[in-house]
Amino acid sequence: MDRTAACSLALVLLLVAHSGLSSPTPAGREAWSYVEVRDGAHMFWWLYSARSLDLPLVLWLQGGPGGSGCGFGNFGEIGPLDGDLKPRNTSWVQAASVLFVDNPVGAGFSYAERPDGFATDVATVASDMLVLLRHFFTGRPEFQSVPFYIFSESYGGKMAAVISLELTKAVAQGTVKCNFAGVALGDSWISPLDSVMTWGPYLYTTSLLDDHGLVDVRGAAEAVKRAVEQQQFLKATELWSVAETVVEQNTNGVNFYNILTQQPDDSPSSVAGEDFIALQARRHIRPLHRQSLSELMNGPIRKKLGLIPGNVTWGGQAEAVFSNMAGDFMRPVVDVVDKLLTAGVNVTVYNGQLDLIVDTMGQELWVKKLKWEGLAGFNDMRWTPLEDPAIPGVTRAFCKTYKNFTFFWILKAGHMIPSDQGPMALQMLRMITQ
Repeated sequence: MDRTAACSLALVLLLVAHSGLSSPTPAGREAWSYVEVRDGAHMFWWLYSARSLDLPLVLWLQGGPGGSGCGFGNFGEIGPLDGDLKPRNTSWVQAASVLFVDNPVGAGFSYAERPDGFATDVATVASDMLVLLRHFFTGRPEFQSVPFYIFSESYGGKMAAVISLELTKAVAQGTVKCNFAGVALGDSWISPLDSVMTWGPYLYTTSLLDDHGLVDVRGAAEAVKRAVEQQQFLKATELWSVAETVVEQNTNGVNFYNILTQQPDDSPSSVAGEDFIALQARRHIRPLHRQSLSELMNGPIRKKLGLIPGNVTWGGQAEAVFSNMAGDFMRPVVDVVDKLLTAGVNVTVYNGQLDLIVDTMGQELWVKKLKWEGLAGFNDMRWTPLEDPAIPGVTRAFCKTYKNFTFFWILKAGHMIPSDQGPMALQMLRMITQ
């Protein structure tokens, strides 16, 4: 279907869509396994098949890097069961088959046998994922003709963009047999510097910084900018960590994932003598590995899966994943999104209004930098308001579509949109996959 169809038309079509209570996936509708993507580097995947092959297949990629899609994305956001193993009303399995993958190698149940088995850049992450997808579609040919979408969150969006570009090439070359239909970048780390540079203005306009705090945050952001401009990306990652500490100090510990949600009592703060890698792992991976989820994954879920090696602990290598990717962390991939759009790939950006770490202001900035020939047409369009599926008459999002590019502004949602606005996220999924 032509992506230029108005968002309002898609909304009308959704009125007849299924919206009942999701139920645990019946026996035989789940599958999981490992793929050795490089020597000694093993990636774990978990599939929930939808009720019909007429529905699309969605790959979900978590952030971090080091977060677990099979854990947090599954039980915390869009899987058929929540963290208490109760049915989720807004599970995406109602509208699609969902493939969770613990990536990069070392995230979740994925693991590296040796220290050199971890990825150090998104190019390796993409190469690993292509090996997994080739293996998956070869082993499950019934999915080869099903529309296949990649959805992502946070750093997962950066990985998704690069994976999508490589997958587009692989499909054209015939090395991966699938019906790649588009990529959706949720609160994604596409242009890290644009995010960091807008933290101050965003916090100031939401009354979370005073004049002095704005000066402090801007100063810390400028230091990050200088490092990026000098191509000193590891230093930029370290200075990004410093900038976050400055934000915390000036906002009384604002929650980077939702500015209206108080940080939990055990939220991390800087500890004397702690290196920035450990601090950032605690800031941005620990929220995806809460004790209750870790106990679930390393207990009942591990027992159910039955194939996790004895020396592998869910989330045990997450900090190593982040550490190995630190030198690549602050590199932008705006040019990759440009290439996807130019190649005709359907690209969606969606962002939560209350997200700080990847604020919408920063997302709009990098979008305006695109060289894609359709950008002027996109900018000329007005957005379409979308009603809350659960509360008729209440606006919960805005949407704009032009040719093969779509942007969703999700209201009253932070970084983890499916957690904050489950009904709207499910409706968005249906609109994107049509």
